[in-house]
Amino acid sequence: MENCYGLVLAAGEGKRMKSKLPKVLHKVCGKAMIDHVINALMGAGVEDFQVVVGHKADEVKAYLGDNIKTSYQSEQLGTGHAVMCSRDFLRNKEGTVIILAGDAPLITAETISKVFEYHNSKGYSATVLTADTENPEGFGRIVRDEHGDIRKIVEHKDASHEERLIKEINSGTYCFNINDLLNALNKLTNNNAQGEYYLTDVIEILKNEGRKVGAYKSSFTEFMGVNTRAQLYEANEVMRKRILMKLMLDGVTIIDPSSTYIDDGVVIGMDTIIYPGTIIEGKSVIGEDCVIGPNSRIVDSEIQNGVEVQSSVVLESKIMDKAKVGPFAYIRPGSQIGKKVKIGDFVEIKKSVIGDGTKVSHLTYIGDAEVGSDCNFGCGTVVVNYDGTRKYKTKIGNHAFIGCNTNLVAPVELGDNAYVAAGSTITEDVPEGALAVARSRQVNKEGWVDKKGIWKK
Repeated sequence: MENCYGLVLAAGEGKRMKSKLPKVLHKVCGKAMIDHVINALMGAGVEDFQVVVGHKADEVKAYLGDNIKTSYQSEQLGTGHAVMCSRDFLRNKEGTVIILAGDAPLITAETISKVFEYHNSKGYSATVLTADTENPEGFGRIVRDEHGDIRKIVEHKDASHEERLIKEINSGTYCFNINDLLNALNKLTNNNAQGEYYLTDVIEILKNEGRKVGAYKSSFTEFMGVNTRAQLYEANEVMRKRILMKLMLDGVTIIDPSSTYIDDGVVIGMDTIIYPGTIIEGKSVIGEDCVIGPNSRIVDSEIQNGVEVQSSVVLESKIMDKAKVGPFAYIRPGSQIGKKVKIGDFVEIKKSVIGDGTKVSHLTYIGDAEVGSDCNFGCGTVVVNYDGTRKYKTKIGNHAFIGCNTNLVAPVELGDNAYVAAGSTITEDVPEGALAVARSRQVNKEGWVDKKGIWKK
């Protein structure tokens, strides 16, 4: 967006959060609050912006990374003072700046775009974003003139009885002509009981100079600030409903939205069904025609088309077309599950590649392994990948058959079409097409029970 800039105020301490973590880094639907604000700015085409940091500035800056511009507010002396700390960023710029709160994560790119368009088309010096609410207690009231522009903003404590009946409130988000803002900042004082500099006073300065100040009304929820854990929950609920509604409109079936949690940024293809109790987090991508849940958790994973994941956990892994996982499976980071693979109940896969068509039906652990296609793992198989000091790799070829209750002690390799007899502990390579038997021959000792007198009283 040409000649449009952004400031994000993120210097506050957030005492009411009662947290060691800076307030703006608390997450809403998987992303830090400040990420939501920055993403909304960028989504509106605002590429040149700055974040004002203060409390735990080093921690916030480290989170933002080197690509995000910041300014430093050494003391938190009000919103006007925070903007003063960004004078160097604003200086020598022509155009419009929008000022947003870093702890108000529900603002949308669509609203930001519309505010810029409204502000510039009307030729305002400043535009205040406003909203109607049935409970305006504690908010500044918007008093409009006969043209619909702002005549004044009255703080709740200073409002008359009639003014307190006004439902339209100041959201704390503003658009300014940059030159007018800089000039007004030079006249801003802290002559008030709190000794702070307020942006609302900038509005008054501009009005007194005869500048036009407009109001753009939007939804109250977009400006919901987060100051407590209870408000963090409320913001999560609003964002969660937005995410689920968009997915459903895009063709995803969500059986029970009230018990489904999906992070912002998750991608899900049409005709996929999400059952209750499912949590999908991070940068997960799920294809079409999948069945996910109930009671599954998927984190930072790629799930291709036609996959079923039932009552299982999938972390930082890839599951390919038409595979079936669960119930009660655990796919740990770094795993790749091939096409049409069956990972059954109480199976754990760790940092392993499972080839197409392989079946691992139940009660099995596979770690640090490369498994070929169309293999079969019997119940109770364990890939023994750790000797107490180091971890080792196991390689299994195509069409291998591993019998029940088998231990494969790494490092070890099984060739194509290899067979392992049930109950074996394999410590040496098994050649292609061979049968490995690693157990003692059965010996029956007749009369042993009577001789020992085990059942005699």
